[in-house]
Amino acid sequence: MRLIQIAQRAVDLERATAFYTGLLGTAPTAAFDPPGLVFFDLDGVRLLLEKGAPSAVLYLAVEDIHAVIDGQRSAGTTILGEPHVIFTHRDDALGPAGTEEWQAFLTDSEGNTVGLVEHRRISDEGRLSS
Repeated sequence: MRLIQIAQRAVDLERATAFYTGLLGTAPTAAFDPPGLVFFDLDGVRLLLEKGAPSAVLYLAVEDIHAVIDGQRSAGTTILGEPHVIFTHRDDALGPAGTEEWQAFLTDSEGNTVGLVEHRRISDEGRLSS
C-alpha cells in the first residue's frame, strides 16, 4: 500500500488555497467548487483542501527549514515551534542514516498545524555539512 491522499480542513477555501500555494510554491492541480475541494500534488500524494474535512497535522519535507520559517514569519504566519533537532538518524529506519532531523511548526490560514522537516547530513567530525 501507499498513501494517495491527505484531506485537510479548509474553513475558507480561497484563503486556504492562497496559503498552501505560497507555502508549497505551486498552484493547485485541480479545484471543484462546489462542493469545495482543492487539490495539490505533493510528489504523487494528493493534498485535498476540503470544507468539511477534519483537521490533520501535515509534515512537509523542506530543503532549508530556517529559510521557510523566516519566509512564513515575514508573511505573518504564526510560528508554533522554531527549528530544532529532534533526532539523529544512525540508520535508515526513520530517515536517512547520518542525518539530523530538524523540525519546526506553524499554523496555516485555517488554524491547522503544519510541521516542517529537514534532514541535514552530519560530517565525519560530527558537524553538519552543507
